[in-house]
Amino acid sequence: MKSVQRSTRPTPGAIEVKPIAAALGAEVVCGDVRKLDQRQSHAIKQAWLDHLVLLIRDQTLTDDELVAFAQRFGKLSHPVAGHQLHGNVEAFRHPHVNVVSNVIENGIPIGSLGDGEAYWHTDFSFEEVPYAATMLYSLEIPPDGSGNTGFTNMYLAYETLPRALRERIRGLSTKQDASYNSAGMLRRGYQPVTDVRVSPGPIHPLVRTHAETGRNCLYLGRRNFAYIVGLPVDESERLLDALWAHTDQPRFQWHHRWRVGDVLVWDNRCTMHHRDAFDPKARRVMHKTMTEGDRPHFLPTADDGARHPRGYLHAAPA
Repeated sequence: MKSVQRSTRPTPGAIEVKPIAAALGAEVVCGDVRKLDQRQSHAIKQAWLDHLVLLIRDQTLTDDELVAFAQRFGKLSHPVAGHQLHGNVEAFRHPHVNVVSNVIENGIPIGSLGDGEAYWHTDFSFEEVPYAATMLYSLEIPPDGSGNTGFTNMYLAYETLPRALRERIRGLSTKQDASYNSAGMLRRGYQPVTDVRVSPGPIHPLVRTHAETGRNCLYLGRRNFAYIVGLPVDESERLLDALWAHTDQPRFQWHHRWRVGDVLVWDNRCTMHHRDAFDPKARRVMHKTMTEGDRPHFLPTADDGARHPRGYLHAAPA
């Protein structure tokens, strides 16, 4: 892992990266993202790889401008309406932008995921080739600032596992159920899961090697109806419960309190995220876009954190 420089402004026009005092995350001060040059864009992408989640404040962007900024992180994906919504095509007014909102207009939701809790998950782990970057831009937030988004450092979660447990899961794979979304709602066209061993969804490695950093991390995806391939169901459940209990520790997490104009971009390959529930009478409107990723894979010879005793340069102490 490359060393992360502390906040500096060495030359005019340089960006400022301010690590957050948590296991992951950094605020980037760079002015208007529409005006970034190639060198600044490269520095921001490197900061994203170093810090896993970036926060950029005070932006005013159209959907086209949001998409143009997202392209600096990779090739854009096309949102899949059938997986996110219950037939609401209005949430996809732009080919690369998904509306995430609880607002209902003329009896029709303008976006997806409503106002309830969105449980810890990784975006689109239920696809054969999940997305790499997710970018979320806030247009309206509840007046009390609720609806926070939390993130977990999955490099650190993996590297701090007891050695025996870490060795046990190397080479194992999980079936990622596609039937339910992160709010626990059954997706349109799917049947309730009665047997986790045969539920619809791809099989991904439980330990994933990051395609750009070369580091290994836990790749849990989402908990509901997950299954570790080849194990008796009760043994799979016990092992998954142990991994999720380990991962759900505050020392691996950072929770962001939104302001209008915030842009967050996170790496789905090595993080999970969570949204708090909020008042259903409050308006919350976010626009989301994502970049294409790679098929999850595991390389036994990849970096298992041996050169990173704390797992991450700014990790909270164990």
